[in-house]
Amino acid sequence: MSAVCQVLGTKPGFGNSVSHSHRRTRRRWNPNIQKKRYWAPSLGRHVTLRVSAKGIKTIDRRGIDVVVAEILARGEKV
Repeated sequence: MSAVCQVLGTKPGFGNSVSHSHRRTRRRWNPNIQKKRYWAPSLGRHVTLRVSAKGIKTIDRRGIDVVVAEILARGEKV
């Protein structure tokens, strides 16, 4: 599974791990992706989304119907 939020589109960040001796190795910072199930009244069914913790807060603030409508408008499947 990819580490991408369906709500915000958050993807992993890339950079370097720097040791005490300043040796650099590549690493990645993954977003905090959770699988969450919501009841969408506009669709009349449950939808399961792969969302980041920040995406969950966005859904709480804006409402699931608005967020699902945006996801469907982008052509993604829910």
